[in-house]
Amino acid sequence: MDRKKLFKRLSLLVVSIFLANFLAMQFHWYSSMWYFDILMHFLGGLWVGLFVFWLLKIKDISFSSVSKILFGVLIIGALWEIFEIVVNNLIAKNTFNVTDTVTDLIMDMIGGVVSIFYFSKDIFSEKADMLQ
Repeated sequence: MDRKKLFKRLSLLVVSIFLANFLAMQFHWYSSMWYFDILMHFLGGLWVGLFVFWLLKIKDISFSSVSKILFGVLIIGALWEIFEIVVNNLIAKNTFNVTDTVTDLIMDMIGGVVSIFYFSKDIFSEKADMLQ
């Protein structure tokens, strides 16, 4: 995939995530729509997965590249969950919720898997275009 094209898509996705988060904070969507947090974690995992593709300049799908993508998504997701736990305990005084944390990490990983499928679709379509 063309790195410039991927960078533009990454930029659009991260701006969309920030905008959605801003609106969610203003209109209390996280508490009024139970699934909004799930959607945001999916989009975050998708963004991180594509960002790792871009950052590592991965050009082909292999076991090694898939492992790197999923590991990167898991690490960033886990760090984000630690941040959420600290903020919830210190500022919001909310108790730790194991179900929420596990669901968030699962959605991060699903987003990462979708980024792999998205990237592989582009790789295979580029190879098909080269053969014609």
